[in-house]
Amino acid sequence: MTQRPLILITGASAGIGAALARIYAANGWDLALVARREEPMVALAETLKAQHDCTSIILPADLSDRTENEQLIARVHAKGRKIHGLINNAGYGLPGRYHDQDWDAHRASLDLMLNGPCELVHRVLPDMKADGFGRIINVASLAGHLPGSRGHTTYAAIKSFLIKFSQSLNLEMGEDGINVCALCPGFTYSEFHDVNGTRGAVSKMPSWMWQEAEEVTAAAYAACERGKAVHVTGGANKTIAALAKILPESLALSLMRKQSEKFRRDDA
Repeated sequence: MTQRPLILITGASAGIGAALARIYAANGWDLALVARREEPMVALAETLKAQHDCTSIILPADLSDRTENEQLIARVHAKGRKIHGLINNAGYGLPGRYHDQDWDAHRASLDLMLNGPCELVHRVLPDMKADGFGRIINVASLAGHLPGSRGHTTYAAIKSFLIKFSQSLNLEMGEDGINVCALCPGFTYSEFHDVNGTRGAVSKMPSWMWQEAEEVTAAAYAACERGKAVHVTGGANKTIAALAKILPESLALSLMRKQSEKFRRDDA
């Protein structure tokens, strides 16, 4: 590979997406940064150019529009670059109960966080297979290992899907030199909770449940390089995920019912 490998990162304007961009730039990758907000990506690209001499392609896009995914790949290819890595990070939680949101809101959410990642993976695999090398991280969540909660009805379901999807892909693509990892962070300091309106609630959670984005992304990079199919970050989160597997379903659901109001809004 004569050029630095290129990784496409969605949701790259802040939080985990921006932190992943920093990790990959530091490890010799060029970047294709995707988000709705262009200005933060430009600032990030300038910083990483100065620090690591990496090239960044800035791709403003609203990935809740299903037509954008194909265009993204075409825009990268038009720059004369192939995609060697993909991080599906863009996402948000819809507050309220399922029927409180209209279908267009749910459709946009599903297109962004479920259909979109599946499509992007499908579209980047030919380049990766041709080169015998690829890295894919699907940003899932600790929520994908837990029972569904009241409010944000589709969020845990989507994240659970991404976990199983990543496991299957990792088994299928390993012989082609392509590592696929589902990253499962818990509460992470970022803009995520401001966007979905839960900042006030989650701020009451104990400090030991929180991680910095840099801590999460360093673990994600290492896990993907090792070929690990699923990585839950942090000791507390690993314990919670393990307990969720062994608790009787009725007890787990009862606990979730009592705890949902602390970190999920079930009012629109």
